[in-house]
Amino acid sequence: MFCESDLLPISALQHLAFCERQWALIHLEGIWTENRLTAEGRSMHERADEADTEVRGDIRIARCLKLRSLRFGLTGKADIVEFYREREERVGKMCKLDGVDGFWRPVPVEYKHGSPKPEPYDEIQLCAQALCLEEMLNVKIEEGAIFYGRPRRREAVQFDDGLRTKTDELVSRLHKVYHEGKTPPAQYEKHCESCSLIDQCMPRITEGKKSVEKYLDQALINSEKE
Repeated sequence: MFCESDLLPISALQHLAFCERQWALIHLEGIWTENRLTAEGRSMHERADEADTEVRGDIRIARCLKLRSLRFGLTGKADIVEFYREREERVGKMCKLDGVDGFWRPVPVEYKHGSPKPEPYDEIQLCAQALCLEEMLNVKIEEGAIFYGRPRRREAVQFDDGLRTKTDELVSRLHKVYHEGKTPPAQYEKHCESCSLIDQCMPRITEGKKSVEKYLDQALINSEKE
């Protein structure tokens, strides 16, 4: 079990899964630059955060719900958690809500401005939210959903053993690299072009064993030869 002071943001998991250097620049060095993609994502999340709770018949929609897990050492918030009223209790899969009658099945929903990715970055982040909710509500959550802005489509995510294992492993990696406190060297890959920190990271210059100092030294040598 982790202490309150040890909790790390759920959002860091997606940064870490995308690129450990990007994660370190943001979460260790405090570097952040917005580009078109991050601005669109922020705008979508702001719209999702407009209200606290909405009731639509047998569905209660909680927005911006705070999350925490002492088991996994995570904290953050869910864009939306939908609670579906069930007519009868399914042991271990329903919860009670304060001041509300009935049994409720929670379904976390994450909003993404882009399109589905070939890698499970988004699914891992959503699964981490589900793990927090399971601890908070003492339930087993079987599925969630991701709403993608392009195309405007909602996709179901099953929290099966495989996804839970990947999430657990990445959470362990997150705590390890955080306590190591080191920014890894850059390595240029195709996805670097979509990263808002490409100018700060300079992967083409500093990738591999190169350093900024070596690059400048070589540039100086080349200028002296001219």
